[in-house]
Amino acid sequence: MYGNFDFNDENLNDKLSLNSLVLTGQPIIMIVALTITKFRSFTIPFAFIGMAILRIPLWLNKGCRFWKLMGSGKDAQVDLPADYRHWAILTTWDDRATYDDFSFRSFVMKWFKLFGCESFTILLNPLSSHGLWSGKEPFKTKKTAVNHTGKIAVITRAAIRFNKLKEFRSNVKRAADAMRAAPGFILSAGIGENPFFDQATFSIWENAESMKAYAYQSHDHSDVIRLTRAREWYKEELFARFAIIESWGTLNGIKINTQ
Repeated sequence: MYGNFDFNDENLNDKLSLNSLVLTGQPIIMIVALTITKFRSFTIPFAFIGMAILRIPLWLNKGCRFWKLMGSGKDAQVDLPADYRHWAILTTWDDRATYDDFSFRSFVMKWFKLFGCESFTILLNPLSSHGLWSGKEPFKTKKTAVNHTGKIAVITRAAIRFNKLKEFRSNVKRAADAMRAAPGFILSAGIGENPFFDQATFSIWENAESMKAYAYQSHDHSDVIRLTRAREWYKEELFARFAIIESWGTLNGIKINTQ
């Protein structure tokens, strides 16, 4: 899965007491939460069931502004085949208190915790966002430019046209390989609502400069961007940058340092 750049409860009290503004150095516009959970092999059927039934409580939750239940690439990596053990949930919230209530008390998150054996969660504050996701602008941002120093997270998402899928998949691996080798690259995860047509990439970088260097100076990435425009691979796309508020858990046994 790939998207191009264009441009335990014991810790509950600690998490609730963190000052997000201090951590990010930016006013909190909204809370964007991404959780990637690895399910035990024998609980994979419950992952599929969850993708169906968990839509109801999410839809009924008036505090959740936007949500997506998604699958993942192999080992949650980019450009690899679908992985039936890794699943993700993306949600947005007006404030931290509302998210914390959802995270620790909701049926949705309890489902993931019950059947999962590993989980990684990251909270984000949007810096900029361009484009649409399922016809919506999911991330609120300030209208003026925001200067940010330190680690940065990026979400790119695209809905791929059916007749362009083969061409897209034949080109995407080289750009994903270039991303993993790029200076300043920390982490990437391939996620999406549909393993073929609706795909997204979540990535973390040391700073905005390293992310931009990959976006604009990598030959493979630049060429894929050129083809994207010329061949009109996407019927919808989105590119968003985020300050990192906090993260916890592990992904593929690795604890990610996001501060």
